[in-house]
Amino acid sequence: MRIEPYDTGGIYGVQAKAFWILVNKNNDQLSPAGPVLALDLGQKLVGAAISDERLVTTKRLPPLKRSNWKKLLQDVRHLIERFDAQTIVVGLPLRLDGTAGDAAREVRRLATNLARSVEQPVYLQDERLTSFEATANLKAEGIKPDDIPALVDGEAAAMILRDFLQANQERIRVLSDTTIQE
Repeated sequence: MRIEPYDTGGIYGVQAKAFWILVNKNNDQLSPAGPVLALDLGQKLVGAAISDERLVTTKRLPPLKRSNWKKLLQDVRHLIERFDAQTIVVGLPLRLDGTAGDAAREVRRLATNLARSVEQPVYLQDERLTSFEATANLKAEGIKPDDIPALVDGEAAAMILRDFLQANQERIRVLSDTTIQE
């Protein structure tokens, strides 16, 4: 198990520290409980998908419109309640070489805020190329090209969720530290 600190950046002149932890799925104490809610945080839309409680099937959901943090949190809490989600996974948009750019740092910041705002454990899942693969999956399903843009965010979230649920992989759990540094 590896624990790494992550600086959330200054908000209103205050620095807060959060931690994310790499955990192994084979440790039963740290296995996620279902249903699991997956989120693909885009600039305009947030893709969403949900698993069943036994972590066997996944279903894409209609995307959430992204505006501000308060509205996003309200929409996510609504999905948590509606599906009785016990775990949340957020797609982490790493660069192709595996490094974190601005988008990944922003997702980590939002995931940390989410972990502080909900009771469910929050995890990060590598989502490299999921939007491209989601488009290809939808085409393979026979979805009409004009209908793909409305479904691609949910399909990307479903792919993030399927990757997260796969056995024998490490998971990144977001833990928040309530210590505030000035």
